[in-house]
Amino acid sequence: QVQLVESGGALVQAGGSLRLSCAASGRTSATVAMAWFRQAPGKEREYVGFIMWNDGRTFVGTPGKDRFTISRDNAKNTLYLQMNSLKPEDTAVYYCAATLRLITQWARPNNYDYWGQGTQVTVSS
Repeated sequence: QVQLVESGGALVQAGGSLRLSCAASGRTSATVAMAWFRQAPGKEREYVGFIMWNDGRTFVGTPGKDRFTISRDNAKNTLYLQMNSLKPEDTAVYYCAATLRLITQWARPNNYDYWGQGTQVTVSS
């Protein structure tokens, strides 16, 4: 089991920055990858990006390309999402997720076994 707790969500103006954190506990040593997803009201959960937990390779999806950065601190078992140049369309609940399996379709929410409760990000225009 892996427990995930997100934090850092807030109300921010367009063009601003925000850093989200996701603290992991439990079987973190068995974690293969962690990811960020987001979900806006009335929309499906959307892939933001993921990081390979051991070697730190990151892959950021289209919505956050050139604006978002994913990183992790293995010693603190914490995942981060640095978001710059925020836009109103970035408004959503942001979730972190973890998998202990070596999967191939990293953008599919169903491939992740553990989820945090989410943190609200609101970007005002």
